[in-house]
Amino acid sequence: MEITLYSTHCPRCCVLEKKLQQKNISYEEVNDVEIMKEKGYLSVPVLEVDGTSMDFKTANDWINSQEVR
Repeated sequence: MEITLYSTHCPRCCVLEKKLQQKNISYEEVNDVEIMKEKGYLSVPVLEVDGTSMDFKTANDWINSQEVR
């Protein structure tokens, strides 16, 4: 599973980072705003799982549904 967190370390970004770490879900973090713009992301955080982009709420629900690894 390929997981990327697009983050600017805003409070909501930090919430997702913390939840991913608590569940021991490995992920790559991208902080480059230019890359986010190229992908069409207008706000962060965005969690991308196997090519599927999720906004904060959807990502939060997805992380909560995962088992601790």
